[in-house]
Amino acid sequence: MTPQPARLVLLGHPVDHSLSPILQGAALRAAGIPLRYDAVDVEPSSFDAMLSALIAERVAGNVTVPFKIRMHDRCDRLTPVAERVGAVNVFWVDDRGRLVGDNSDVGGFDRAVRDLIGGAPHDLSVGVVGAGGAAAAVLAAVEAWPGCIAQIFNRTPERAARLSERFRSIARAVDDVGAIAGAQLVVNATTVGLRDESMPLDAALIAPGSAIIDLVYRRGETAWVRELRARGHRTADGLGMLIEQGALAFETWFGRPADRGAMWASIAQSRH
Repeated sequence: MTPQPARLVLLGHPVDHSLSPILQGAALRAAGIPLRYDAVDVEPSSFDAMLSALIAERVAGNVTVPFKIRMHDRCDRLTPVAERVGAVNVFWVDDRGRLVGDNSDVGGFDRAVRDLIGGAPHDLSVGVVGAGGAAAAVLAAVEAWPGCIAQIFNRTPERAARLSERFRSIARAVDDVGAIAGAQLVVNATTVGLRDESMPLDAALIAPGSAIIDLVYRRGETAWVRELRARGHRTADGLGMLIEQGALAFETWFGRPADRGAMWASIAQSRH
């Protein structure tokens, strides 16, 4: 358990789409904890100054795009999983005033895949689109699944190559999207589709029987998820991962279980 924070924030740019304040607010109310959780849109040029001020206030919270790697680099101490991923999405200030970083995206992704396929992942080929912090969290989860391998495609091949080298026991970079589309589990770990109807891969390329997880979530789901579901694929957007990573973050901050039912209910209510 960490020292109770003075307040909770989400740092990102943009953050206006985020459901984290809704679901964390529900978890806080269910636990009877009188704190607010606020989304803070931070210009990249202001990130370091903002973070210094938050450390002084002993604020805890989450980090989203585009700051997960920058937060990792600023932390005084990292959990083993955050160090392995190279990105931080959960932070707090310890009793010695040190900034500590963790990564709950790995556990959130693992839970989302288990819910999608109906059990523990094993012996799967995984295609990953993207090579940033989210993709690294995906690979850290895949690394723990027996018999699984991953292929990475990114529009900047050098980034895919660097990421695959870090996870070389299970991952390799490819320059052919067909290799990704033919995997048994295909993951969009980019922000494509967050703001419009763009798709990270042509849905027609995805192999029959492949399961799909889009780490992007938006009201009404992404166009990619809708199209692939219409084609008969098992699909999930990023909402399940969001709630699970948020619950894991809550449990890190407060040392008690998060009410996942309340978190899911708050999202359902917000979408009516």
